[in-house]
Amino acid sequence: MSVRTDLAVEMIDEDAKNLPKGIKRKLRKSSACSVTEIIVADDAAGMRIGKSRGRYITVETDRLSASPQDFDEQVDNIAAEITSLKGSGCKTALVAGLGNSGITPDALGPMVVSRIIATRHLQDVLPDGHELRQLNSVSAIAPGVLGQTGIEAAEIIKSICDVAKPDCVIVIDALACSDVSRLGTTIQLTDTGISPGSGVQNRRKELSEATVGVPVIAIGVPTVVDMHTIVENITGNPPDKHLPNMMVTPRDVDQLIDRTAKLLAYSINKAVQPMLTIEDITALS
Repeated sequence: MSVRTDLAVEMIDEDAKNLPKGIKRKLRKSSACSVTEIIVADDAAGMRIGKSRGRYITVETDRLSASPQDFDEQVDNIAAEITSLKGSGCKTALVAGLGNSGITPDALGPMVVSRIIATRHLQDVLPDGHELRQLNSVSAIAPGVLGQTGIEAAEIIKSICDVAKPDCVIVIDALACSDVSRLGTTIQLTDTGISPGSGVQNRRKELSEATVGVPVIAIGVPTVVDMHTIVENITGNPPDKHLPNMMVTPRDVDQLIDRTAKLLAYSINKAVQPMLTIEDITALS
């Protein structure tokens, strides 16, 4: 099947006995989410599923556009997954929200960044002894898209890394999936970086440790699926290539983006500032 998807979990067989060589899958249930971790052991294994070597963590929840009763638990669960990917060595971070803020299904990254607690400047503006000076250094940027700026997001982020020198970069982007049921219910986290736009055949320059010089953690939520993929999934046959294609997004996409951005922003803030409580994050963001 020639489906389009950014999700590693959709690139392997659901039967654990049929996993390609070099691919491992771990399933676990947290207090508020179901988690599938896929480990791609080497480049050869990655080529078999079209993914880079590394870890891919898929968090599945109830519909993200709803207001969950267990919001705090979801934040703690996702923050823990981010922490496991970035490791203890990442004390300073650059958070980058990819996408076009003027197109709702693509606005997730910029909306997350608008809620990130930026602290890199505090050492220079706050007096000695101020409690906020204890926070880790975090920078935040929404670099826009090539059509708006004329500059690749990867080039902008690399330039910022050269100046700010973060220990790691956390990037957020909207993704594409092949299973309609995953729209707005799935979060993918990975330590392999990201190729923006790959799921909608508009691949931009890769954002990874190889291109920016520091580890890159990518977080994404599928907000679109293309019509040809839906047809192929339902019928098992590729659609007529002469038929026009289109990207399909949930009807409540405005609400989905707004509430998912809040969940991811709180989770990232919690992961990079572990001393803060949910109440602290609410007050500061």
